[in-house]
Amino acid sequence: MLVILGKASSINVRKVLWVCEIIGIPYQLEPYGSGTANSVESAEFLALNPHGMVPVMIDDDFVLVESNTICRYLAAKYQRSDLLPAGPAERAQVEKWMDWQISDLNSAWRYAFMAIARQSPLHRDAELLHRSCVEWNHHMRVIEQHLETHSSFLTGSQLSLADIVIGLSIHRWKSTALDHPSFPNIEAYYLRLSELPGFVAHVANGYP
Repeated sequence: MLVILGKASSINVRKVLWVCEIIGIPYQLEPYGSGTANSVESAEFLALNPHGMVPVMIDDDFVLVESNTICRYLAAKYQRSDLLPAGPAERAQVEKWMDWQISDLNSAWRYAFMAIARQSPLHRDAELLHRSCVEWNHHMRVIEQHLETHSSFLTGSQLSLADIVIGLSIHRWKSTALDHPSFPNIEAYYLRLSELPGFVAHVANGYP
């Protein structure tokens, strides 16, 4: 059985678990990280991922890290070309959103999320907080404008890995107490995502 090391509160672990749910892959989640009995700083864990981050996927004797890469691997292994197309142009449309999410979007929200949701004492600079909130909403506006001219999902009429990673990011935005502009296209899109298998368990599961 596929083994995932991580915890249900981690947004990156939840990406992988949601993919497993949608594809129908049996898995075992072994809790690792703060608040669990298993440390990501242990020698055992660092031998699997020297970066000390979750998730870690173990598929028989194959170990893989980085959440978006794990999602790509699972879609490819189970031949889910609906989630990750085989054609280079179509696949690039999905992967550009995944890359944007893990880089630009994550960088925009990180300070605001740590200050507001996590109440981190290391994130108390008012100017940096304001800047992060503005950048976060700017990036959400990119999604809002994209959805004006596209169909049900980000890259077409059917769900792809792009929707899974962006959907979790939208949930984090909606769950964080900052000023939210009115984005009706995002609201309608989020409602469509809420009808998918695993949404309650892995997206709207009480964690931002």
